[in-house]
Amino acid sequence: MTRFRPCIDLHSGQVKQIVGGTLSNTSANLKTNYVSEQPASFFASLYEEHALNGAHVIMLGPGNDEVAQEALRTWPGGLQIGGGITADNAKLWVERGAEKVIVTSYLFPEARFSPDRLEAVLESLDHDTEKLVIDLSCRKKNGKWIVAMNKWQTPTDMEVNQESITLLEPRCSEFLIHAADNEGLQRGIDEELVVRLGEWCTKPVTYAGGGRHLEDLELVKKLSRGKVDLTIGSALDIFGGNGVSFDECSEWNKQQSRIDHL
Repeated sequence: MTRFRPCIDLHSGQVKQIVGGTLSNTSANLKTNYVSEQPASFFASLYEEHALNGAHVIMLGPGNDEVAQEALRTWPGGLQIGGGITADNAKLWVERGAEKVIVTSYLFPEARFSPDRLEAVLESLDHDTEKLVIDLSCRKKNGKWIVAMNKWQTPTDMEVNQESITLLEPRCSEFLIHAADNEGLQRGIDEELVVRLGEWCTKPVTYAGGGRHLEDLELVKKLSRGKVDLTIGSALDIFGGNGVSFDECSEWNKQQSRIDHL
């Protein structure tokens, strides 16, 4: 059943909400919706208090390792970690307390998918696919969703479709998919992508990008037949938004749990 999944986005050591399509290696083009006065550990504690399992911490560029570790120490085994994950450090982040690691750019050297690199990550995790989340965040081009890497600026050779999902599902426990063109804009979700993810995926998948109201949780549930979870970021009151409150989203999850047990 569809759930609200929260996030902690880290940029230059601070918790921020950023317009995803403006991320690059230069700060001049960066558009930031919100910079929190609270540390990452504050949000980790809040999510644990509300039993919001499956929350993800994303390190957007350098300077985030220490604050990310602080969040993991606050809720050991409760958070997923992504951003700069490779075969060399995946196991280290699990040892630091991550429930799962999220990998994307490392799988696409020179923007081409590498099965060998995926196997290397799995080998570093002792072939425990339950510890791996594959991030297929994408941008739409000519009617197709193309996986984007390098802060969502570089298109790869992989399309998000039934073929790629079927290829990758045996190698991971779930997917995380940011619709980068919608990320941080609060202009609504990519409804067509949510429908397709509900059709293509048999493993858990979290969609992020454009969520702005509590009603979007119900919409994603309807479009995906309850198979896709939703991350809401910039619209949340805890991130300076006015579209929906964190407490409302948390309560929505509790209501879904009650429905599941009927």
